Amino acid sequence: MRIISGTAKGHTIQAPKGMDTRPTQDRVRESICNVIQSRRGFFEAQVLDLFSGTGALAIESLSRGASHAIAVDTRTVDCIQSNSRHCKVDDRLEIMKCTMESALTRLKGKQFQLIFSDPPYEKGYVQKTLDLVDELQLLTEDGFLIIERHKNETLELLPKWVVVKALSFGYTRVDILCREP
Repeated sequence: MRIISGTAKGHTIQAPKGMDTRPTQDRVRESICNVIQSRRGFFEAQVLDLFSGTGALAIESLSRGASHAIAVDTRTVDCIQSNSRHCKVDDRLEIMKCTMESALTRLKGKQFQLIFSDPPYEKGYVQKTLDLVDELQLLTEDGFLIIERHKNETLELLPKWVVVKALSFGYTRVDILCREP
């Protein structure tokens, strides 16, 4: 895996050894970033990367001009730290070692332009993420919630939420969501 664009373009990202981590593939990350770039861009964005794994989505966002990112994961803090140092974005990346629910509750009152969520497939986290982001009002008016899920996993949109773009890659589906104004 590598960073696709920006200041860290071409830098490799390492995945944790021996863990059941499913890093977002380069082509999936590139497609997501192309949609974001065409609709709002990364410049000065505040980014939240849930179930961060390798930290690739947070690091890619920082490489492309985001001002600050928070990576949340319970098991891969060392990997995220190593990757962020290697890509020279560690001064703008905060890492939270906790569950998604705990992180979102602690972040209440803050808002993000980009929230990425790549939870373990078919464990119920997809809906729970949307519900909490909505309840805690963590997304800015012009922001996007990007959820990666198994194609068979359901997602029930809440009132005022719309799918801006849906992307499919084999058994993976990515929904880019926003709230209606």
